[in-house]
This record gives sequence, structure tokens and C-alpha cells, in this order.
Amino acid sequence: MRIGIDIRPLMTAPRTGVGEYTFELLNAIFNIDTTNQYFLFYNSWTEVAQNIPSWNFPHVKIIAQRYPNKIYNGAMRLFGRPRLDKVCPCEVWFSPNLNFTALTKKVKNILTVHDLSYKFFPEFSTPKQFWWHKIVAPEAQCRRADVIITPSANTRRDLIDYYHLAPEKIKVIYPGVRQFSVHSSQFADTDLQKKYNLPEKFILFLGTIEPRKNIIGLIEAFEKTEGKIPLVIAGASGWKNAEIFSRAKNSKLADQIKFIGFVAPEDKPTLYSTAEIFIYPSLYEGFGFPVLEAMSAGTPVITSNRSSLPEIADSAAYLIDPTRPDQLALAINELLTRPALRDWHAQKGREQAAKFTWEKAATEWLNLVKIL
Repeated sequence: MRIGIDIRPLMTAPRTGVGEYTFELLNAIFNIDTTNQYFLFYNSWTEVAQNIPSWNFPHVKIIAQRYPNKIYNGAMRLFGRPRLDKVCPCEVWFSPNLNFTALTKKVKNILTVHDLSYKFFPEFSTPKQFWWHKIVAPEAQCRRADVIITPSANTRRDLIDYYHLAPEKIKVIYPGVRQFSVHSSQFADTDLQKKYNLPEKFILFLGTIEPRKNIIGLIEAFEKTEGKIPLVIAGASGWKNAEIFSRAKNSKLADQIKFIGFVAPEDKPTLYSTAEIFIYPSLYEGFGFPVLEAMSAGTPVITSNRSSLPEIADSAAYLIDPTRPDQLALAINELLTRPALRDWHAQKGREQAAKFTWEKAATEWLNLVKIL
């Protein structure tokens, strides 16, 4: 079978979110399946080849075009041209994220929808993000798709409830999670401590610095703990976050709150495993990779009781209402003062994270392709 795949999520570096999902899933698929032929498509006016993975498989071919995205996407949106299955001769097309896509009707279309945050929290989007989602027409893409993949049952329910899609066309395939080393109470790498200027003990948040992650709620909860252990906030700067930085700067515990910026993938295992607690109080997630990554590293996790987070964390995490800073503060104090409870969550977390593998996700994806 000839399968075309949209790898435009891989054009930017460093990879985050959808880019990591795309890379890890495809990498697992290509290592398992040597029978089907894969045509990987991307287009960019600027040179981005250095960001595209070099998959050295005889059954995998990359097809790149140098048309400007705005022109290319506009043509697909307005005229339904160019047909991507003509550029990449295929019988099945896979889009690992919403994007401008034009296909002939005979081509089976598989689409991954990660979440509906653009619908539930439009106030957290930039004007550019808001209008992009308007123009790309997510609901129309979902109706055109033959099969929709979601990373959680929660996103599946959202699609059924808000787009009124047929339940039978939506398949949950849980992403995998890289398995990290077990938790250590001391730094295994003093160079990392110096690189990020980290305290010996700390509470950790890692994610994009944006309103949906509820970092202001985290700061408010941290203040209620009286700063027994410093709070480290890690992650790339996102959007609409001026208020977040201002709130931290003006906090009564400002000297105990440290932003360290983007963390390189190779640094994450040690960073996770050295934290006393990992906190992810997001208001909405389609999946929530950092929760399972921290669990894999053996770090006890506190996360929200909303959207997909209870589903992926199960009983392994300490669940809180993200709109209640007092609940989060209580959870922090309990895990800091009750070693047995902290150890229980650490052990359960490792067991929970081990359930999510890319090999399993790739196998389920390939089984889905077979029945199209």
C-alpha cells in the first residue's frame, strides 16, 4: 500500500508537542512496517531540511516542495488544489495534525485531532492562532476524514459532543512516552545544575508558558505553601504570558520562583527525576505528555482533575481542581511532608507511564490502516 504522510509538523526546531508526536509515531511505524511504501510531504519557501529527520529506510521517501506556505495553503483552501495525493502518489493519506489538505475522494484520509482547546479557550489564543483555526476549518476536515485518531477518550468525546461526529469513525490511540530513569533525590549531573542554575531541591513545572497551563494558579498555590522548597518553572515562552511573568515578579515569594526557559530534550530526564514534585495544573489538555514523562522518571505528580489528565494519570497522580489554589497547596504540603505518600505516587507513576509505548501506538495505527 502507498501511504502519504504530512510531515509539516516537523519543519520547526526544536520539536514540541505535535512535532514530537509526529516524529515518535512515524519512527515507530517505519521500524515495525517494512511492507508499505511511505511518501512524506512538506513544503516551505525557506530552507528547513536540517529540521527534517533522516529516515534511512528503502520504503520511505521524502517529497519536498519550495512553494511559500501562504500561497500553497491558500490554493488548497480556495481551489482544492494542488491535490496532495498527486504530489505523493498514495491510496491513504495521514495528517498527524490539522492542516490545509486537498485530496481526491478516492484517497482514504486519516486525521489526528489532538484537542479542541481552540474551541473551548479561544481567549487563550493569539489573533494569528484564532484566525488560522477559523480558516483551516477543523470541523469540515473532521467530516472529510474517513478515520479520526484522538490521543484520549476525552478528545473523542469532545468531537462527538461538539461536532456531532459518528462515534464509529473516531479511534483512540494513546501516544507513547519515553521511559526515563528512576527518581533520585540528588543531582546525578552537576553540569545540569549549573547550566540552569537550579537549587538542590525544588518543585517543578514544565510546559509552554501560556495561560492555559494555569501557571498563575500554580503561583498562588505556591504562595500558600510559604515557599518551603523553591518553584522552578521550565518551558519555552508561549503567548499571552506577560501577566504570568508579572505575577511571579510581584509575588511575595518572588525570590523562590525561578524561570529557566526551554529545556533541551536530553536534559529532561535528570530535571524530572531530581524534582521533589512535578506539578501540571493545566485547565485543558488533549493528552499531557509532561505528566507521564515525570511519572516515568519516578517523580510524584500533582495534576488537574479536568479533560484528559485523570484519564492518562489514573490513580497514580494526586488530582486537584485547577481552579482551587488551596487544593493545590494542600497537595503540595502533603507530598512534601508525607514520604510514604510521595513514594506511593512515585511507584504508581512508573507503573502507569510504562503502559504508554510508541510501539503499541504504531501497531494500533498499522492495524487501523489495514481495515481501510
